[in-house]
Amino acid sequence: MRIIVLFNLKDGVDPAAYEAWARGSDIPAVNALGSVIRFTVHKSLGLFGSGEAAPYQYVEVIDIADMEGFVGDISTAAFQEMAKPFQDFADNPQFILTENL
Repeated sequence: MRIIVLFNLKDGVDPAAYEAWARGSDIPAVNALGSVIRFTVHKSLGLFGSGEAAPYQYVEVIDIADMEGFVGDISTAAFQEMAKPFQDFADNPQFILTENL
């Protein structure tokens, strides 16, 4: 299963601060979870074929082995504490559950 997370930063959030936290804390911590196959974070550059901005500034891709294990992993107090800053950075993130066809 793959979870796609689409989000913009909240007004006033410094992108460099978010990106430093993502690189230094979020990406390593999520990739260390036993239920996670791979976790990547991507910065949007624009819409292909146009000069327009993408509707979301960032995209996360979380490949997980199973939902039950993932929910268990992210429910621990230690993980919740590490992930808390995400709520300060991200404005209404959209978590989209997907499966391969």
